[in-house]
Amino acid sequence: MAVPQDLFYAKTHEWVSLEDGIATIGITDFAQSQLSDLTFVELPEVGTEFESGDEAAVVESVKAAADVYAPVAGEVVAVNSNLEDAPELINKDAFGSGWLFKLRMADESEVDDLMDADTYEELCPSA
Repeated sequence: MAVPQDLFYAKTHEWVSLEDGIATIGITDFAQSQLSDLTFVELPEVGTEFESGDEAAVVESVKAAADVYAPVAGEVVAVNSNLEDAPELINKDAFGSGWLFKLRMADESEVDDLMDADTYEELCPSA
């Protein structure tokens, strides 16, 4: 299971990369492996505002559907439209080309409430 050290993590298995006040958000390698082969992704609309913990997106697989939560508050400034035709990008590259959406953060200090990689790894059961 990959858990990049330079990201922040939510208990609900989202990851956050922060750069210049923009949070890129996706689901973790652990989450995509639990869901198995992803078949559909419902992304938020650009301009939508979320509070931390709000349902922001949905990912569906052959096994189940799962809500994706906004791990931080902010306004959606971009979505990964490549996922509409290729949701399997999340399975192939959860921390890269499989990102879901980007938020302009309302308060960058919110990442302090998220976990670091080591703490997140402890949360996940061993494969």
